[in-house]
Amino acid sequence: MSKIHAAITGVSAFVPDYILTNAELETMVETTDEWITTRTGIKQRHILKEAHQGVSVIGIEAVKRLLEKTNTDPSEIDLVIFATVTPDMMFPDSANLVADAVGIKNAFCFDLSAACSGFLYALTTGAKFVESGSHKKVIVIGADKMSSIIDYTDRTTCVIFGDGGGAVLLEPDTEGYGVMDSLHHSDGSGQHYLYQKAGGSRYPASHETVDNRDHFIFQNGKPVFKAAVSGMTDVVTRIMERNQLSIPDISWLVPHQANKRIIEAVSKMSEFPMEKVMVNIEKYGNTTAGTLPLCLADWESQLTKGDNLILTAFGGGFTWGAIYLKWAY
Repeated sequence: MSKIHAAITGVSAFVPDYILTNAELETMVETTDEWITTRTGIKQRHILKEAHQGVSVIGIEAVKRLLEKTNTDPSEIDLVIFATVTPDMMFPDSANLVADAVGIKNAFCFDLSAACSGFLYALTTGAKFVESGSHKKVIVIGADKMSSIIDYTDRTTCVIFGDGGGAVLLEPDTEGYGVMDSLHHSDGSGQHYLYQKAGGSRYPASHETVDNRDHFIFQNGKPVFKAAVSGMTDVVTRIMERNQLSIPDISWLVPHQANKRIIEAVSKMSEFPMEKVMVNIEKYGNTTAGTLPLCLADWESQLTKGDNLILTAFGGGFTWGAIYLKWAY
């Protein structure tokens, strides 16, 4: 019997209509378009502005589009995994909210939290269910409403993040396409450099946490930059080595869109030419778990069956990893 791989058979994306430009940010915080562009590569980011709308809005729209373009009946879906650090609520999970909204009734659903590595972790998790033979159609969503946890008086973080994301459909493949290998790591000592202090069980919401602005992201940029570059370069290099792949064998490197300088440093250290690296951070900013599916959706028309892709990400916590994927359509 041929080995079962989990193949991506469709991809979709969604970003809100409202665009927050660098020019508008100049009126909100002490910064300039030149400063933002030089340090991050970002020109604009999309923001979910409507009141009382959570990240499930992004997930719902992405999944609706995915089901339509793949001609998939919602009743056929048997698992939904939603990678996010900005769920609508602590519970129920946003995956359940998405499933209910789009008519998925025969699946079990859960959220996965791994910061910017969330989609990568969720894709590997979903792939294992398919590879086991227990599940035939799995939807993996990666999306975040980062504007909900951003302090727009903090120029070190507010210029970086945006809202958006996407979804993929995983199905069994016995012809040698799909997720071929994955490599993941975590290091809890990174908790001191990138985190959201309040809102969990250690620091539940109170007047004090709100007054201290503890519900917003904190980031110490230099150690995060260093760890992201070294971490992603290491896993990209190692996953290629253990699959006997060289640079000419890879059609695209798909890195998490954290910062253009980080992407360029990983490209240089792993010896990938930038023309083979997916970069769309200028349009969306860092959408955390949303960046990888947004890249796949933007480049879908340029991908051909059999293309070798390396996906990699690094997130707060620290979390990081890489996936070797053979495109299936």
